[in-house]
Amino acid sequence: MKQLCGEAALAAAAFVALCIAVLSVTAQPAEPDDGAYHASIVAMTDGHFLTLSLAQALSVARKLHDNPSAPPNQWIERDGRYISEKDPGYPYLAVPFQEVGLIRWAPLFYGPLACLGLFAGARRWLGRFGGATAVGLYCSSGAAIAFAWRDYMPTFTDASLVAAGSGALLWTMLSTDVASRRRTGIGLAGFVAIELATFVRYTNVVILGCAVVAVIAVWRAGAAKLSGLTVFWWLASVAAFCAGLAMFNDIAYGGPLTSGYQPGEVNFAVAAMGTNARILPTHLLRAMPMIVLGVVALVWIIVRWARARADFATRRDLSVAFALGAAWLALWALYSAYTWTADDSSEVTVQVVRFYVPALGLIALLGAWLVTRIPGRAWRPGVISIAVVATLFGLGVWAFHAMYAAFGVPLHG
Repeated sequence: MKQLCGEAALAAAAFVALCIAVLSVTAQPAEPDDGAYHASIVAMTDGHFLTLSLAQALSVARKLHDNPSAPPNQWIERDGRYISEKDPGYPYLAVPFQEVGLIRWAPLFYGPLACLGLFAGARRWLGRFGGATAVGLYCSSGAAIAFAWRDYMPTFTDASLVAAGSGALLWTMLSTDVASRRRTGIGLAGFVAIELATFVRYTNVVILGCAVVAVIAVWRAGAAKLSGLTVFWWLASVAAFCAGLAMFNDIAYGGPLTSGYQPGEVNFAVAAMGTNARILPTHLLRAMPMIVLGVVALVWIIVRWARARADFATRRDLSVAFALGAAWLALWALYSAYTWTADDSSEVTVQVVRFYVPALGLIALLGAWLVTRIPGRAWRPGVISIAVVATLFGLGVWAFHAMYAAFGVPLHG
């Protein structure tokens, strides 16, 4: 118990350090997207939870000192009503904080959920220091700090929900000694978290899809001792979410598979992959240097499995790494085809990396495997973990300031 409390204290310290890095810098809008979400949140505080009339939209714009003769920035018209072109899930999660004047805590509120999920999942998988290391890696990323600072942007929120859900599902898959009802409940909470992340950013559906495939594969293989009823409740949750999202889109945007973006505004093309593959690694490494740990962990786990296929721990590591890596790479493969980021002249890291941030928790889990597998005495993994996380925190705070300075947004305390 003392060991567990010590590790939990280290994880909590990592999140507190992230909060200090974020709250020590004065909040300010960084780009037009902040304004679009801000307008949606303010409209909801006025009681308009879906669409607004032209007069209501103009009122919101005036309240925010936006263009007083037009609806808010990045809003669109649908059948005489107005709504933000952004996927509107985040405003529903943030509006309670706006109501009580604590909007700066909106993204940070979801951070502890990520920390709890990562801690539980990683500690169940990796043992001592695994949970604290995964949380430390997640919180130390420059990308996490950079987007947790932006109270009206959803990026840190959906990344935290993905991390929370992934950690919860990992714990559930590995907890074969726990009562079925408890596993069902925690696994269901994990799926709900990823579903909420998908409501915030629709492309997170690829992570949700990977989670569904992984659960079905494990269930069919009988590896995790999952009951059919447990899997039924999880898949029913996903089905209900997809049906609800389709209904929401149909009401808000005019079709079950549509969003607020105009046709042709958001494009994915295989031709963009080459350009993105050439320009993005520098941006991603600057914002998330722990990518190196995640990639090395994947390679090492595969090599170990190839050398000792009969070993249970090795096969378990491979199964977990395959599920985490598949979700990570599926999301990044999707955005590698995003034509908007395929611009050789782009030097603005903070604009292009935000699409890749939802995989942060998955990478942290894989990176924690590598850090905690350094051989040596029992205390050595803990010392190494603290040293690695502290180093990455230094890099993360530097990247936080450097990314916005390059974007023309100087940060002030």
